[in-house]
Amino acid sequence: MRVTLGDVCEKGASNLKQSDVVNMIGEYPIYGAAGYIGNVDFYHQEKPYVAIVKDGAGIGRTTLYPAKSSVIGTMQYLLPKDNVLPEYLCYVVRHMHLEKYFTGATIPHIYFRDYKNEQFNLESLDKQAEIIEILGKAESIILKRRKELAELDNLIKARFVEMFGNPLSNEMGWEKAQLSACLESIDNGKSFLCDAFARQDNWPAVLKLSAATYGFYRPEENKAMLDENQFVEDAAVRAGDLLFTRKNTPELVGMCAYVYDTPSRLMMPDLIFRLNTTNRCNKVFLWKLINHDLFRACIQAIATGSAKSMSNISKERLLSLEIILPPTELQNQFAAFVKQTDKSKVVESIHRMNVLFNITLNGGNRYDSGTNEF
Repeated sequence: MRVTLGDVCEKGASNLKQSDVVNMIGEYPIYGAAGYIGNVDFYHQEKPYVAIVKDGAGIGRTTLYPAKSSVIGTMQYLLPKDNVLPEYLCYVVRHMHLEKYFTGATIPHIYFRDYKNEQFNLESLDKQAEIIEILGKAESIILKRRKELAELDNLIKARFVEMFGNPLSNEMGWEKAQLSACLESIDNGKSFLCDAFARQDNWPAVLKLSAATYGFYRPEENKAMLDENQFVEDAAVRAGDLLFTRKNTPELVGMCAYVYDTPSRLMMPDLIFRLNTTNRCNKVFLWKLINHDLFRACIQAIATGSAKSMSNISKERLLSLEIILPPTELQNQFAAFVKQTDKSKVVESIHRMNVLFNITLNGGNRYDSGTNEF
């Protein structure tokens, strides 16, 4: 049965400030946008509930909280009615696209009155309990895959240092060159009018910044174009591309992602460059150099913008970046090692599980408890 969010929960408000409770002592937990704050001697909610960050950093983040607890005023209570289980409500809200309801430029807000008419499938309480169990298993698999991803990333970083040393101190004495000597060209992405949602099927779409922000390519992070006739072939992402995020937060600006493979009809946004290297520089080597923890300070040093705003890296400043340039034979050996680890399989597994979250919430159920596979 299709229902709205307002059919299954009521909003609740808190007027508490973190400064009001930070020094209190008690047995009841209280939470804020970043999570657990401490214990106090009172509680606002007798039963388990869902809370959503409604102001500032972390806006839209949705969490299930226990009975006899409270939240501070930056969060909105979503109090389940008798027709929905709290855990089910939490899963549903997490997988709604609430970003389209964000308002405010300096301090963003989201209001229940704006998103309460979002629709979803409401199952019977017994079916909800079954879905909760399935999604709990799926979450465990996703966490396991993310741990594998982190371990693979650490392995690659260690191999980089083993083969090339510290890219800053250059104790191995490699040739150094500006990036301008290693690139044939830098391609710009484009700015397009897009929907707030990811595309369906093969409809043309533009990558979100998050498609390349975290060091690996995530094609599912995209926004569907409003007009498919505006697809621009020159901006299309291709296998073998090296994508560079030219604008982001100070911590994440300049992250790279290498494209081993990609679905068709996805385009680069104007916040992403494509780096086209010469035969002196292997793209996979450059990818792992730019993203390496030991080299991040160099990337951040060429960015402009205040610490509180989005940072930007211009083509000119990027081309002036100085890097180590080991023999191409060694670069190619390292690239072969990176490919052997094939993190893309783990990334695809995480993506598949996230997709199946949505399938399950919309009536599907294909989990095999014997193989831990859907």
